[in-house]
Amino acid sequence: VSDASGCSMIALLHTGAAKFPQNLLPRARQAVCSHLPAGVLKGYGSIVSRKLASHSFGASMAAMSSFPPQRYHYFLVLDFEATCDKPQIHPQEIIEFPILKLNGRTMEIESTFHMYVQPVVHPQLTPFCTELTGIIQGMVDGQPSLQQVLERVDEWMAKEGLLDPSVKSIFVTCGDWDLKVMLPGQCQYLGLPVADYFKQWINLKKAYSFAMGSWPKNGLLDMNKGLNLQHIGRPHSGIDDCKNIANIMKTLAHRGFIFKQTSKPF
Repeated sequence: VSDASGCSMIALLHTGAAKFPQNLLPRARQAVCSHLPAGVLKGYGSIVSRKLASHSFGASMAAMSSFPPQRYHYFLVLDFEATCDKPQIHPQEIIEFPILKLNGRTMEIESTFHMYVQPVVHPQLTPFCTELTGIIQGMVDGQPSLQQVLERVDEWMAKEGLLDPSVKSIFVTCGDWDLKVMLPGQCQYLGLPVADYFKQWINLKKAYSFAMGSWPKNGLLDMNKGLNLQHIGRPHSGIDDCKNIANIMKTLAHRGFIFKQTSKPF
């Protein structure tokens, strides 16, 4: 390889580095530098390395350029766990309250809200509930009440800029139960108001069925299987379910799916 052609190879990488996938950058660097004559390598080899290193090919940049923009700045992924038994106890009470803030441009998780909640009507968790959710008594004893947790959610929403009228965000749940039944039902029982931001959401099951043409009867398990994704963590752990929802959303977005509100206005 002549000095001139070597310099041309460097120039090509210099101007086109931004188009290289991140996993190919080391190969590109190695391939070019291994074919450069000693003189060229001495003068320009470090430039190649510096140029390639100077480009930040993180997941966010790759994501921003690989799928169409969403309608929302942020998706707020939510999945409650609640007191339960067989036969079902009434009223059910939220015992795990997780939210993941998902960037609508990159589909990456930017922030997490996660608290356990002390049940007051049935303060003692049933063996069935612990087996299903993995939540033991010590995880809820002494934790804030639902009212206190909702106040902290509002503080978190404000801190994250999600209460700004110019910022479009929407909750995402695996089904309608969380925000159509569980939260409003418990708030009504306790005489608590329901914040307006909890009154519109995206049901991931409906979104998945629109995107894939089939209804996920078994929820997250079917959606992960349909998209060839590994299930993250423990089924019926609220925070782990949120991570699975986020991963499914990211995969659908990369396939070009645009998420829309599925709930009807209250």
